[in-house]
Amino acid sequence: MAETDTFDLIVIGAGPSGYVAAIRAAQLGMRVACIEKDSSLGGTCLNVGCIPSKALLDSSEHFALAQHRFAAHGIKFKDLELDLPVMMARKDQVVSTLTRGVAGLFKKNKIEHVMGLAKITAPGKVQAGQRTLTGNRILIATGSAPIELPSMPFDGKQIVSSTEALALPRVPEKLLIIGAGVIGLELGSVWKRLGSKVSYIEFLDRCAPNMDCEMTGLLQRSLEKQGLKFQFKTGAQGAKIENGKVTVAWKRDSETGNETADVVLVAVGRKPYTQNLGLKEAGVNMDAKGFVAVNSHYETNIPGIYAIGDVIGGLMLAHKAEDEGVAAVELMSGKAGHVNYNAVANVVYTDPELASVGKSEEELKAAGVNYKIGKFPFAANGRAKAMDSVEGQVKILADAATDRLLGMHILGPRASDIITEGAVAIEFGASSEDIARSVHAHPTLPEAIKEAAMAVEKRAIHF
Repeated sequence: MAETDTFDLIVIGAGPSGYVAAIRAAQLGMRVACIEKDSSLGGTCLNVGCIPSKALLDSSEHFALAQHRFAAHGIKFKDLELDLPVMMARKDQVVSTLTRGVAGLFKKNKIEHVMGLAKITAPGKVQAGQRTLTGNRILIATGSAPIELPSMPFDGKQIVSSTEALALPRVPEKLLIIGAGVIGLELGSVWKRLGSKVSYIEFLDRCAPNMDCEMTGLLQRSLEKQGLKFQFKTGAQGAKIENGKVTVAWKRDSETGNETADVVLVAVGRKPYTQNLGLKEAGVNMDAKGFVAVNSHYETNIPGIYAIGDVIGGLMLAHKAEDEGVAAVELMSGKAGHVNYNAVANVVYTDPELASVGKSEEELKAAGVNYKIGKFPFAANGRAKAMDSVEGQVKILADAATDRLLGMHILGPRASDIITEGAVAIEFGASSEDIARSVHAHPTLPEAIKEAAMAVEKRAIHF
């Protein structure tokens, strides 16, 4: 006979949105169960996404620096070599440590972890294996999965998704990537540093197309100098595997051609993970792309069923999903939870890194907003020179009438870390003058932000 349990909140999915929501709900006094289909907690982000990719990005960057840039610092090597199994084992250890950490947080907060595939059988009722869970509220936090192209289905070995690209058993001589978005750029950077010849086929006219056009142009030129090759306005038509190689047919306007590689990574985006959840049977509304529709309180059209994270669309970012998890359960508890989507930073962890928050120039032009620009290059920043990392710039967009910060875009060293200053400034409605008047420690990379803010009024000191 199936076991039945009753909870205040049943969370489906233990990725960043789900586990954070579960913890916050427990803090607010709810009895919480979190159902996860995989054996480890943390979802895509911790297991096959953000964390393992950053571990490999850092490891591969160390290898590339040792090969090409340490000599300028007076550090010389003999017989430098790559030990890919050790690098992969380190990545796996980082993942394991963090997923175990989430399990520890569940125990600390008395959250019941239920393993199994979840299916909503009725409002307030979820089946997970042999267990039937009932609850006042159900929160869908099932995340997303890689999009598979019908013309080149994944085989997990030579035509792969990001999941397999994080664990290739050897460095491919040639890696072809379909899609020059964030995932493709990051994983391409990893394997290029480790010795692959990397090229891209991108349907749109530039890389990282959802970010500021000027900044992505600068990033593209930097990556091309590193040896990555791009074909834009080009569509992949299909793939054929022969003699251990993959040949991809492509089309650009009336021109057609083929490109052959050892491995093809398809990185054309992600789709909401909603299959077999029982959403259609429960009457939950979804849009044409399969995203779950929610209101401002993250509630679906069915009272008591909520959804957050990648499964509702918008920016597919772990930190956005985490904040939605907190906001959703706080709103359930009558608190003033909210997410300021304009203050959510977006990052590409290449070298140099590209980070942005707020509006791009293209978005402001399309909206008819009058704005001012301030820029400052890292080549004129003392800390960047000391680090031997001077590529890129800070770009600040401010309202022409009020001076309120509208957008901040950073291409350069540690951009992922220092973009937070822009996120906080936008959250508090700060002006470029506020940033310019704030004292920044010297010598630091954020001084470039201060100088860019000063440049809005054409008064930068060091450039």
